[in-house]
Amino acid sequence: MFGELNLARLKGFEKLTSIDNARSTFLKKLKLEKLQSVQIPTSMALGRVTAENVVAENDLPPFDRSAVDGYAVKAKSTFEASQFNPRTLKLTKNNKLGENEAREIWTGNPLPKGADAVVMLEYTKTRQNKIEVWTPVTPSKNVSKKGEDVKKGDIAIRSGTRLKPHHVGLLAALGKMHVRVVKKPKVALLSTGNELVELGRKPELSQVVDANRLILSCMCQELGAEPLDLGIAKDNLNEIDAKIHEGIGKADILLTTGGTSIGYTDVVPAAVNQIETPGVIVHGIAMRPGMPTALAVLCGKPVILLSGNPVAAMIGFEVFARPLILKLLGIKYEPRPMLEAELTQKVPSALGRRVFLRVQVFKREDKFFAEPVRIKGAGIISTMTKANGYVIVPEDREGLDEGESVTVHLFDKIGEAQHV
Repeated sequence: MFGELNLARLKGFEKLTSIDNARSTFLKKLKLEKLQSVQIPTSMALGRVTAENVVAENDLPPFDRSAVDGYAVKAKSTFEASQFNPRTLKLTKNNKLGENEAREIWTGNPLPKGADAVVMLEYTKTRQNKIEVWTPVTPSKNVSKKGEDVKKGDIAIRSGTRLKPHHVGLLAALGKMHVRVVKKPKVALLSTGNELVELGRKPELSQVVDANRLILSCMCQELGAEPLDLGIAKDNLNEIDAKIHEGIGKADILLTTGGTSIGYTDVVPAAVNQIETPGVIVHGIAMRPGMPTALAVLCGKPVILLSGNPVAAMIGFEVFARPLILKLLGIKYEPRPMLEAELTQKVPSALGRRVFLRVQVFKREDKFFAEPVRIKGAGIISTMTKANGYVIVPEDREGLDEGESVTVHLFDKIGEAQHV
């Protein structure tokens, strides 16, 4: 059915390309730019990425205001005050303070004219229409000055910022009802394989439920991209060809899983190459897991052919798809959280390949440790659920030593002291 092409592929990958060279070669064939922008309500902006600098149109706060509950005063009226020698001030409700006067004020209220400080409530005592002040204050004490937070004309939030709750709060405080954000990158997802069935169907003997699309869909959403589900294609050139055409027409990036290795049914690279040049740029990458990963370009759009093994697909996404999605969003740098930990055991590795070692990081007596979960098993999803990060073993290392300090890239919370 597949002819000489598959017979040649059965010889294996004669040469593997390093991750760095693969990425460099891939990017040279692409002209990726930040996607266009769209204006959305501030209330819907959480997790989106700003498309332009947000400039403050007003000072924040817009006036001098009290930072505490207490009494607005002229600071000099309180000088030398103490519990043994309190200063007595006259209470007023006027919007302008005179000498030796005070006005009750609450947090966030504007200062009356003439006031330049606030005495906290707990350092005073009320006596009829007067107060006793037991501690002195200096000018501007307990006062949030106009523009102290953000000055008019300042860049409040820079372009390329992924909006967190505090950013959304700042937008609201500035009176911004809308914000311009980068459109969500559309990522088409296609699973291939005769053995795959949809979630909800009971697999027959030799069949498995397709988990890859759901995993990759979640990884896309986590980054702020919009996944487009192309379903499952059988190991058939024409069927895969049609699905790839559909994905390229709809999406900014196309991801496929399965059919990228060297068996008779691994026809996805061939399907890509028969559509358009340049097609597959790199096939076979010096990484573990994820060696069968291929990188292609169709209609100027990136196509990443990922392994059908779930963990290998996730690592391939991490290495190649994640940076592309961030680039389309206009984010220059968004690494995963990292920390230094001590490796709990010796780990052998394959010289010449970059290995992504799944580990569980835990803390014991104020020190972080990294426990390898499993060195092999690209199809074992539980190696990811048991892990909370990964360690990169460089190509020029034959392994890592017990007790060695390693950098862990975290993708989940840190656990308590335990063994995996």
